[in-house]
Amino acid sequence: VQLQAFGGGLVQAGGSLRLSCAASGRTFSSYAVGWFRQAPGKEREFVAAINWSGSTTYYADSVKGRFTISRDNAKNTVYLQIYSLKPDDTADYYCAARLVYSSSRYYTARDDYHYWGQGTLVTVSS
Repeated sequence: VQLQAFGGGLVQAGGSLRLSCAASGRTFSSYAVGWFRQAPGKEREFVAAINWSGSTTYYADSVKGRFTISRDNAKNTVYLQIYSLKPDDTADYYCAARLVYSSSRYYTARDDYHYWGQGTLVTVSS
């Protein structure tokens, strides 16, 4: 599967963005998906995850309540809606996928994912 993340941009603090991760190549509904981010000079960190059907989601504590992950398997797309953006949210955001067939699991570790998209940059100005 090939992944493409897009939707980043320059936003003022307090604003909102919706990132998209579009998949091609295989049936996306067979994949669990995660979002990660990497700020300059920092390690890539987990942000949010969703299982294949969208019935289960999980968030890093740092984004809980402000980020919402969702998916539309008919469109082969996973979304990350971000509210109340903070300057600390500035980072490259990456989506990743793991083939799970019908398992309902989600995953939070980078090594759990086998496919990665390129990053989309989110810059939050204060």
